[in-house]
Amino acid sequence: MNAANFDLSSYLSRIGFNGNPVGDFETLKRLMRCQLFSVPFENLDVQAGQVPSLVPEEICDKIVKRRRGGYCYEVNAIFAMALEALGIPYRFVAARPMTYAVRRPKTHMAIIASIDGAEWLCDLGFGSYGIREPINLEWLDRQIVQECDTFRLTMVSERDYRLQSMSDGEWKALYEFNLCPQELVDFEPANWLNATHPDSIFVQAPIVVLQHASGKTVLSGERFRAVSEEGQVEERRVGENEIEELLRARFGLDWHP
Repeated sequence: MNAANFDLSSYLSRIGFNGNPVGDFETLKRLMRCQLFSVPFENLDVQAGQVPSLVPEEICDKIVKRRRGGYCYEVNAIFAMALEALGIPYRFVAARPMTYAVRRPKTHMAIIASIDGAEWLCDLGFGSYGIREPINLEWLDRQIVQECDTFRLTMVSERDYRLQSMSDGEWKALYEFNLCPQELVDFEPANWLNATHPDSIFVQAPIVVLQHASGKTVLSGERFRAVSEEGQVEERRVGENEIEELLRARFGLDWHP
């Protein structure tokens, strides 16, 4: 699925990855963290009335050259291009988001990467709820602590996995998926739904998330929340006239509506 214009060295520079990447687990983990800490999850194109392109070359241009972010199809696709360049086998999988009050179709994209016979769930596109490092599919029914967040992976049928996170002392379902492989083009209908349906959270308000080692910085509608590396919490409402400067200063995004 590599884009014709994908250059591994340019991607590594974009995400601040230092050193020589190889096709092992440590590289997989570092790649995922470096991208999460440098490429924001964001729906700004949707907020501008556009349907984000799933053409690989256009995703590459947007994230690497124009230094933008994207939502799940885009940020996971660029990550997959890097895996392919490194010779790490992977597949896209379709997931059913479970953070809504009603049952939803499988509109989320995640990645299963394979290294030395082990399969790892990788996901850089679930916003402020997302995992921060790969999760081994054999780590079932255990607490998986990833810095400020705790996750659990369970089986809900013979083939279906459920990812959960600990929130306010109880497990909350994030999404369900199975290992049936998908292609990028298979997500075109879900992309259109997320970008155009009035009930879509991506249509309703801007959502921008940037992870860092001790927490995350989040813009959700008019609410801005950031946890510093020292653990200090900043939370406030943001006026419409502040958003462009906030995106530039706190998320590294040069965006104009």
